[in-house]
Amino acid sequence: MDDSNFRYDIEEINLLPKGGGIFEVTVNNQLIYSKKEKGRFPENEEVPTLIRQLG
Repeated sequence: MDDSNFRYDIEEINLLPKGGGIFEVTVNNQLIYSKKEKGRFPENEEVPTLIRQLG
C-alpha cells in the first residue's frame, strides 16, 4: 500500500484492540470494512479504495 495516499488528508488514526480476531475499519463512526462480515482481511489497497469512495 502506498502510504502517501492520505498523507495530508488524515489528521488522526486510532487503533482499538478488540477480542476474538475482529478487524474493523471505521471512518467518522461509519463501518467501511469488517473482517467478521467478509471472513478475511482486506486485500492490498482495498481499505484506501473504500475510503476514497466515501469522498
